[in-house]
Formats: sequence, C-alpha cells, structure tokens
Amino acid sequence: MPCETCRGKRYNAATLTVRYKGKTIADVLQMDFAEAAEFFESQPRISDPLKLLSETGLGYLTLGQASNTLSGGEAQRLKLVTELIKGRRVSRNALMKGRELPGDLYLIEEPSIGLHPRDVRLLIDVLHRLADQGNTVVVIEHNTEIMAEADYVIDMGPGPGDAGGTIVAEGTPEQIAGKKSPTAEYIRRELNGES
Repeated sequence: MPCETCRGKRYNAATLTVRYKGKTIADVLQMDFAEAAEFFESQPRISDPLKLLSETGLGYLTLGQASNTLSGGEAQRLKLVTELIKGRRVSRNALMKGRELPGDLYLIEEPSIGLHPRDVRLLIDVLHRLADQGNTVVVIEHNTEIMAEADYVIDMGPGPGDAGGTIVAEGTPEQIAGKKSPTAEYIRRELNGES
C-alpha cells in the first residue's frame, strides 16, 4: 500500500525538489536500464555499466527494482555483468601500468536454467566477454548451444546421478561431435544448426 506521505515515491518532499535534467530521484528510479543509459550518456561511469546491462538483455529492468523480485536468470546475469565491469576496470589498470591481465576463474553451474533462447544467446555473449578479458570460465551445463560455444568440453557420464562420474569424451565441440558419447549427437546437431 503506498505511503500517504510520499505517495510511493520513497522520498520526502524536500528530496523530491532536487532535479537532474528535470528528473527527481523517484523519476530516475522508475527508468529501465536502457532508458537510464541514454539519460546519463554524459556520465560514462554511470551509462557504460547500464549499456552493458542492456546489451546482455537486462535493459527492461528498472533502477529501483528490488533485487528480491529478480528471476534466477536475471540475478545470475546481473552478477556476471558486475564481474565484467570489474574486469574492465582491472584490465584498464593493468594495461595502463604495462602489466599482464590477471585472469580470474569463474565456475558457473547451469546458468541457462529458466532462460528464454534469446537470453541464452545473450548469456553466451557475456561468457565470451569474461573469457576475452583473460579469465577462465568453467560452465557446468546441459544446454547444447552453450556447449557448442565452448573451447573445450568434458562430457561426464555414462548416465545421470550415480550412473555418472566418468569422463566419457573430451575435446573441442567439433571433436566431441565426432565421438561416441551421450552428448555427441546433440552437439553435432547444434553445430549443424539442426537443434
């Protein structure tokens, strides 16, 4: 139920008199990431992360959205984008000082669960960006689109649960597609655009 004093704007009247480009803090918090990136275009420290969030398919989220209302996939991509932003800063500092990039290790379990196929493609782009920054990204995943994008695949099996735990195939996606493993047929279909 909206507060009778602030009428759901979350700030007192004095705070709401302060404006930036004609907008109050309440107006800004109602903007989605894509709109806010454009609004703060002259402030790269604000707009650049917002653009990155928009590029990864989160442009529809609002600045004032409570974190407990995010889906699991949204929260995971938000964390990945946070790491990308951190990585950009570290990369920039390392390059300015003539140092090598200090790669991190990311271990991510089933990041595609609950994602729309369009969002899986955006997730893959985020994973590639993390790797392009000199990081090692290990993904435990059943989504063949993500597997087909990997540099190296370790296929565990031969079955699920207690029937698994053995490496049944390993190599590039193309190498796996040519082997006999439970996953090979699905990766082959993905590589051939048949999925």
